[in-house]
Amino acid sequence: MDKALLIEGLSDAIGFVGGALAGFWIGRLLGLDVFSSGYGNASVFGIVLVGLGGGLGLQGARRWRAARNKQTKD
Repeated sequence: MDKALLIEGLSDAIGFVGGALAGFWIGRLLGLDVFSSGYGNASVFGIVLVGLGGGLGLQGARRWRAARNKQTKD
């Protein structure tokens, strides 16, 4: 197994899950419940925050890898 692929997969997973959890808890602090019954405004905006958090976490992981690769090449 290629070590670079393992680092890529793990960092993507950690970034996505960490960002999604951050989005979830920010939503909870704002009173948005993802797990409420039905699809009311609070639930939908909570889901949007989880999605945005996951996407931002994934992008953060990719930027971290790019910066790390740049340092090793220099």
